[in-house]
Amino acid sequence: MTQITALIVAAGRGTRAGGATPKQYRHLAGQSIISRSINCLLAHPEISKVKCVINPLDRDLYDKATENITDTRLGAPIDGGATRSETVRLGLSHVDTEVVLIHDGARPLLPLDALERLITAQNHHRAAFLALPVTDALWRVKDQAADAAITRDNLWRAQTPQAFRTADLRSAYHQNNSAADDDVAIIQRAGHSAVPILGAERNIKITHPEDFSRAAAFIGDRMDIRTGIGYDVHALGEGDHVILNGISIPHSQAMIGHSDADVAMHALTDALFGALAEGDIGQWFPPADPQWKGASSDIFLRKAIERVHARGFHISNMDCTIICEMPKIGPHATAMRENLAKITGVDLERISVKATTSEKLGFTGRGEGIAAQATTTLVKI
Repeated sequence: MTQITALIVAAGRGTRAGGATPKQYRHLAGQSIISRSINCLLAHPEISKVKCVINPLDRDLYDKATENITDTRLGAPIDGGATRSETVRLGLSHVDTEVVLIHDGARPLLPLDALERLITAQNHHRAAFLALPVTDALWRVKDQAADAAITRDNLWRAQTPQAFRTADLRSAYHQNNSAADDDVAIIQRAGHSAVPILGAERNIKITHPEDFSRAAAFIGDRMDIRTGIGYDVHALGEGDHVILNGISIPHSQAMIGHSDADVAMHALTDALFGALAEGDIGQWFPPADPQWKGASSDIFLRKAIERVHARGFHISNMDCTIICEMPKIGPHATAMRENLAKITGVDLERISVKATTSEKLGFTGRGEGIAAQATTTLVKI
């Protein structure tokens, strides 16, 4: 499989979009534009690295905008330049894969199917780019009046990402020092051809103030709400504490399991995988695999969170019920919620941890084990 780096150009100031904050760090339906752009690219499994090229003065804004993105494919930001071309040139010096995708940081609604078309096309063409054929009538204007009609045949509106062999694009920039509107112009000046691949109307670039409402309208048409349910059980055996949602609680016994046997965190993890329809914790972390022996269960939960963000979702709420006679959960519930909030980035008010007994019935009633069930709701907007 060809290794692909997605380079996100995000060093501009975005003055035409208005506002005191650069447009890529402004929010769209509760999520920063740049984090949406990043997650669109992370949603494709063939992209091995994502790197953002930013204005060094915006580092704090960038860190805040991406603090909940846990996917390790997102690398450290790269300092950009004064122009788009200089920013891409600087970014390319940090790319070590055969193929590079150049994407605008202010295109936050890239559909996965359009990205898939581009990645498939780059297997057959040295350069390809998303674009849409022009359908509107075109006029050249002179003295503020229509002067001459322009045929729209064979005219396309370029979008990003644009895909290139990294060596080709790096060489093209080395040969060309003048500015260009996009990287297709740069690669063409170096004598290479680039093939347009059908993009998407929703893949708009936020440029003017009215583009925010246009993008919000697209988001409103595509809201995706998922609910997942998780359930887990672990037996109790010899020991002096149990671990529940990452909190160690003194007890006369310990839970038995291949990992740390955190039954509550396992249930939450399974609920997240279930909402994504991506299997269960045992498929992602097989209990027969020795590397997970004694492992802390936050490793499993963080992987589920990574998949949530990579698929473009955010967690609306998490609810966990622990079923046992002992130990008492109430005194530790707040600490559990705080720990889950720290791991997931979800607001504390959206995380519930509660407990119940089984009235001394069944294996939990007899103190033979502890069970937990969880529900989670994911939203993509």
